[in-house]
Amino acid sequence: MSGTSLNLYITGMNCIRCGTSHPIADYFEGCPACLAEGFPTSVAPHYEEVPHTYDRDHPETWLAYSGGPFLGEGRTPLVALPKLAEEIGVRALFAKNESANPTGSHKDRMSALFVQRAKEVGATTVAAASSGNAGVSLAAYAAHAGLRCVVVTTPKMSGNWRRAVEMHGAELIATATPEERWELIRRKSVAGEWYPATNYLTPPVGSNPFGVDGYRAIALELYGQCDADAPPTDIIVPTARGDILWGIARGYLDLKKAGLVPAVPKVHAVEPFPRIARVFDGADLRGDFPGESKMASIGGSTVTYQALEALRLTGGSTATVDEAAVISDQRKLAQAGLYAELSSAAALSGLRQLVRERTVSSEAHVVLVVTSHGYKEDARYDHPLPLVSVG
Repeated sequence: MSGTSLNLYITGMNCIRCGTSHPIADYFEGCPACLAEGFPTSVAPHYEEVPHTYDRDHPETWLAYSGGPFLGEGRTPLVALPKLAEEIGVRALFAKNESANPTGSHKDRMSALFVQRAKEVGATTVAAASSGNAGVSLAAYAAHAGLRCVVVTTPKMSGNWRRAVEMHGAELIATATPEERWELIRRKSVAGEWYPATNYLTPPVGSNPFGVDGYRAIALELYGQCDADAPPTDIIVPTARGDILWGIARGYLDLKKAGLVPAVPKVHAVEPFPRIARVFDGADLRGDFPGESKMASIGGSTVTYQALEALRLTGGSTATVDEAAVISDQRKLAQAGLYAELSSAAALSGLRQLVRERTVSSEAHVVLVVTSHGYKEDARYDHPLPLVSVG
């Protein structure tokens, strides 16, 4: 992973809220001007220009760092789901299967760019607050890059995820609450001991902006994979704090800026209980929006500005899904060949709701972002398998 360097077209780090341009540097707490106002907001790499051509074999050349792929991340399959399209009532339905990434989730796209940034700035220890996909992914990419990795989690971490983190050689630390995870990351990062991949503020900003830039590649790949005469009209994204939501929206805006697509698809957020939806109804996005759900990967009680801005820039909407419906749709996806983590299956349930509300039309060409596979979930059965006599 040596020899990588920042994309030469990046000239600064722009606040996505106030537009202030800051020098190229690490802004773990987002835009300093917005933070001083009490409104934490992410910054993003500013590209002075974007390419006007696209090489389908090398989408990474559009990204903040282009040294990869390292473990085979990206270039994930786009799977047609015609039977489900007919059942739901849309013209075409596809799944962008991010579970095909090396550690089984979309987080690998972020980790690949993040560790390159960490190496470039001379960091020796990287850290993340995570109880699942992000921690496993960072542990794998840090191991590959020769970096020490610390994952701060809670005692409820799934045994499957815990084993993966430990197998990659990362140090695993538990705190009593998710809020204490962020405080520990904050203290160590401010002291210069750890280089953080994830947010540690309350209210939050997005994850490390150089890592989040990696999600732009999903839009770039969809551009290369979809029929030019039938591009996606709607993209459905399971959402917590909006890293992937923002990356996809930004990627399509860049494609439009380059003249490669005539229009930007609507990017919709699916959540397990109303957070963004409450902000749209007038609540302060800096508030606390508690809820309980088995969809752990899209849990949490906070909203980021980047999530709202992604929806605003693309004309997207939100869908709050019922847990029982998602459990049913997880089986539907599995019977179509895609065994997705419950949080990922929420995209299908969200689409059903958006179609019922006529937010997504019957003529739509829809892409579900399947963020992680179901093998990561703990499965416990209260009944034995039936025994068949072969005697």
